[in-house]
Amino acid sequence: MSAYKYNEQAWEQIFKDYHILDKIKEQGFFEITSEEINKYREARLMTKFDNSEAIPKILSENNLSILPISSSSYMLSTFKTYHNFEKIKGNIIQVNFPQYIESLDYNKITSEALALNCAYITKILEDFLEEENLVPTVSGKMGSGNFNFQIKNINNSENITVEVKNSRIEIDGGYEGINSLAVIEAKNKVSSDFLVRQLYYPYRLWKNKVKKQVRPIFIAYSNDIFTLYEYKFKDDNEYSSIELVKFQKYSIDDTKITFDAIKEIYDNITKFTEEPKVPFPQADNFNRVINICELVRDNEINKKDVKDTYDFVERQADYYTNAAIYLGLIKKENEIFQLTSYGKNILNMNYKKRQMEFVKCILSHKVFYNVFKICFEQSEMPSNKMVVNCMKECNLYKVNSDETFYRRASTIKSWIDWIIDLVREELD
Repeated sequence: MSAYKYNEQAWEQIFKDYHILDKIKEQGFFEITSEEINKYREARLMTKFDNSEAIPKILSENNLSILPISSSSYMLSTFKTYHNFEKIKGNIIQVNFPQYIESLDYNKITSEALALNCAYITKILEDFLEEENLVPTVSGKMGSGNFNFQIKNINNSENITVEVKNSRIEIDGGYEGINSLAVIEAKNKVSSDFLVRQLYYPYRLWKNKVKKQVRPIFIAYSNDIFTLYEYKFKDDNEYSSIELVKFQKYSIDDTKITFDAIKEIYDNITKFTEEPKVPFPQADNFNRVINICELVRDNEINKKDVKDTYDFVERQADYYTNAAIYLGLIKKENEIFQLTSYGKNILNMNYKKRQMEFVKCILSHKVFYNVFKICFEQSEMPSNKMVVNCMKECNLYKVNSDETFYRRASTIKSWIDWIIDLVREELD
């Protein structure tokens, strides 16, 4: 059983035993201690939901979320705790890796810590923050200090007041320059949103400790790309006032891909891959498909590991692993996922060659090729109906009902859009 399922079952029992929904209806919130949670399952595992997909069903169905309010207690309420990542477009800045560094291989970045170290030594952080003499200072676990804040209620326009008394926090990296201190949260897995608390609590702590500007930074690393987001809080006392200040993508490899290169792949496809006897993809985020392959490359994993790493429910784990299997990138033997020889070959390529091979891999399936062709000829994404018509002509495995056709159509359009994104700057 996955960590998600254990959490879900334990929270369902806690809600029943403590009549939590009734208490929240009466007073707007419910407070619970680590000691009380530990009776059901370790509180540390029961309260860490880095993105909204990880929230147990009984919480998400009732618009509830959880925040720590001390080192040993938590508050549940209908507050808005997550922020969707902005879809960013634009150029990727290429940086140089220092020749004298031998102990870090930038082709094998397998953790957030390594990604952060790499961003520092390649001066990605220095460039993004526009700070000279940037040095690492604070990191690790520490107390948050005491502060109050307001947070939006999902169910109405009112704010909820939260009082924090020295909760435990963890900062992946703190980097200080002449003018500012950056507090950084880093991730090497792909998600659609993030828990604002991971930036807000460190921000409030260090805002009270230093005179210079404190800058909340989120770094995501996957597919050889460092994506940096800088946020600010318009009102220091309002958790929900988070706003994007700027963003930028960086890579050590050359990432310049031309439309002509994509067109050449398209033109040279003369034979299509036979449709595999696996579920047709229902996995809209192709970057996450790539990220799954990276996870399989770095670890020997089973479906439970996938669910735990990405905080997936079971069907999501199936969707994304099946998508990678559909493309011939991974295989499953004795319940263990492994890269195929083809998948290993692709992940060993540099950035440009890897993306080109992913494009070829996708367009070698007739349905994707046909949809791309329409998109190319019409200079716009085809309608769902047109995509479904293409699907019905391609003898897809176990896709029968119109409802299923239309659900899968969104994946086709998303993957074609991923291809276009590779050259969108040139097209714009």
